[in-house]
Amino acid sequence: MKRRRALLLALAVLVVTCLGLKIIPSFQGDTEQNASPVMPELRAIQDSVLKGETFLTIFTKHGLDIQELFAMREVAAKVHPLRTVHPGRSYTVTVDGQNRVHSFVYRISQDSLLKIRKNTTGYHAEKVDISYQKKLVALSGTIKDNLISSIGPDREHLLLALQLTDVFACQIDFTADLRKNDFYRMIVEGLFHGETFIRYGNIVAADFINNGEIFKAYRFNHNGKSDYYDEDGKALRKALLKTPLNFRRISSGFSKDRFHPILKIRRPHHGIDYAAAHGTPVSSVGDGTVLFAGRKGSYGKMVIIRHPNGWKTCYGHLSKITRGIKKGRRVVQGQVIGHVGSTGLATGPHLHYELRVGDRCVNPLKIKIPEGWPIPRKELAAFRVLRDRMDSYFSNMEVCDAQRKPVREST
Repeated sequence: MKRRRALLLALAVLVVTCLGLKIIPSFQGDTEQNASPVMPELRAIQDSVLKGETFLTIFTKHGLDIQELFAMREVAAKVHPLRTVHPGRSYTVTVDGQNRVHSFVYRISQDSLLKIRKNTTGYHAEKVDISYQKKLVALSGTIKDNLISSIGPDREHLLLALQLTDVFACQIDFTADLRKNDFYRMIVEGLFHGETFIRYGNIVAADFINNGEIFKAYRFNHNGKSDYYDEDGKALRKALLKTPLNFRRISSGFSKDRFHPILKIRRPHHGIDYAAAHGTPVSSVGDGTVLFAGRKGSYGKMVIIRHPNGWKTCYGHLSKITRGIKKGRRVVQGQVIGHVGSTGLATGPHLHYELRVGDRCVNPLKIKIPEGWPIPRKELAAFRVLRDRMDSYFSNMEVCDAQRKPVREST
């Protein structure tokens, strides 16, 4: 009996031992299978689009698989079509050792990126906004020739000059009123990506000394809309702008008896002719509704706008009328409605501009333009806080020459 028990015990030990030997290799095998896969080594191709290039030629240049481009183009179609490509825009392609694309990033604009990433089912595309850090920058300059040359010739400074003319459009005629040694200073939003300056944002405050007279502007938001006001909270924007063009010269004034250069007869000239380069944008001088947009006899291509106070403005000899500008369409002050041309009876590119009160043509340079709406009394306290803070910035910030691009200060 004892011998039988010993034999059974030995068999049990043998079975357990055998099972243990089978379990250990199985456990080790599962551990190896569940381990994270080794990611392939990736490299980045960074470049910018050259003139005449398409994404097809870019993929060919870098030896990438065209079939992958077709797959990416399909998922990007509703986000940003890959057929839309612009010279100078940067892109980054991340590939593995076999040149297979794992991700693709294309700068759509200064404010957004197209990102395409590989996933388990193919590719996924999304449009991503670029986040910038804002810093207030103080700039100043003195007029020697004109505003553009005093601020700077590159695109960012040109846009800044146009923005400054918009701020003071109802106070200063930047062609006829500027004087040598006029002075300006402004506080502007500088947009930075890391330590790199990208572009200017809104003008937050500005001073302009024109022919000895000081004009001030402060950007203030109320009722969900930002606009510019003087130091007392009065609106700088009047019912109508002084002129429908930023930079131009008067080639023919308002007259009751002008010699027509084409017809060779004397007849009234009930408007102002502004000479400007062909294609120069023409803006509506005020909010209103389009009464007419099309060809009108000797005026050529013309737009007529009725404003809330019953006044009408007319814009003639346009080279083209902006798409969407048609009878019944609402427009806002400063909106581009067409471009300077020489259609109709015209000797060269210029804008014929008329202002009509009722059915009577009046001289736009002499009529008193209605004031805009001031800041409501209940919001004046908040405005004064902003005004005083901006004045303090002017006093304490280091003001740099407008033509120098700002550098972000370390914090």
